[in-house]
Amino acid sequence: MSERFILNETSYFGRGCRTELVGVLKERGFKKVLLVSDKSLVDAGVTEKVSSLLDKAKIAYKLFDNIQPNPPIENVLAGVKVCKSYKADVIVAVGGGSAMDTAKGISIVVANPDRADVASLNGLSNTKNKGLPLICLPTTHGTASEVTINYVITDPKKKIKMVCVDPHDLPIVAIVDSELMETMPKSMASSTGMDALTHAIEGYIAKGHSTMSRMMSMRAIELIFENLTKAVNEKDEKAIENMALAQYMAGMAFSNCGLGIVHSMAHQLGAVYNTPHGLANAILLPTVMRFNGEVCANDFREILCHIGRPDARNLNDQDVINTFVWMISELSKSVGITQRLKDVGCKEEDIPMLADKAMVDPCKPGNPREVTKDDFIRLYKEAM
Repeated sequence: MSERFILNETSYFGRGCRTELVGVLKERGFKKVLLVSDKSLVDAGVTEKVSSLLDKAKIAYKLFDNIQPNPPIENVLAGVKVCKSYKADVIVAVGGGSAMDTAKGISIVVANPDRADVASLNGLSNTKNKGLPLICLPTTHGTASEVTINYVITDPKKKIKMVCVDPHDLPIVAIVDSELMETMPKSMASSTGMDALTHAIEGYIAKGHSTMSRMMSMRAIELIFENLTKAVNEKDEKAIENMALAQYMAGMAFSNCGLGIVHSMAHQLGAVYNTPHGLANAILLPTVMRFNGEVCANDFREILCHIGRPDARNLNDQDVINTFVWMISELSKSVGITQRLKDVGCKEEDIPMLADKAMVDPCKPGNPREVTKDDFIRLYKEAM
């Protein structure tokens, strides 16, 4: 039996490391950059921290900032049009998951014109060509799109989130500069941080886990429990830098081992109500982990022993599950996240529809415990 593990060619880390971008572009001979970001980052001056480097080095670029949260197919198509007309030879994405995922979609469609509908990229994609070269500079400590083979695009007509899984979309370089993350609003810092925790925990218990993926997931979990509260509430620079590392490691793991039904359920909230992805994950994580605990108590015990509860070795399985779920909930509360789906607009009458969509979500098969539509209905109701 063989195990596949795919990573970026090159990654840079450290506060201020965005200065590596110019050297990367010149060394690789790129001439025209499509700079993908979103208007809020442009307005906040975050994008300028990158574009000013291009200006100073006299590297030509075109800004595309028509990015929406939970980016729809139309965002990708608009970006493809700009990329082609500008004749860019590389894409540089500055932003969170929405910007990076849109950039991935643009990259893939430009190099694979037979996929111009975008909708056909849903699921395990068999594209023929590597995407247009992509360099990612994340501005949140959660999504990890800069290191994964996944990207998520919303199909507004079907009201679904398409989870596109394709090694051809992997950025050639990731530049993880925690300074770009320091101006995040508290709500975004908390939800993206909990998104990273969800990636790490679901990756640790996913059916497809390996020794390497578990190593990365576990260290990410440790770092998040140690640093998230300080990163969000105190804007502590070192804590933010540690969160940047943690979300990257969680991304390395889940990109190679899969996720579970927290994501299956959260995707539907984003598609139907436009709920921010990290927030949806944060609300659902305790409820789903209690459900998965029936088959994952020993995994939870291992995690607890690494996050300050060595006494978990002596607890029975139910106490382990209760303790783990409690610690997740307390961390989430400490950074101001609501614990109820009804607070983000979820309607009880929609739950059967949400469950139907969750049943066919690509993340469902990776969950360690089998799940039925009735299970999904119950879990959504418990999280209300």
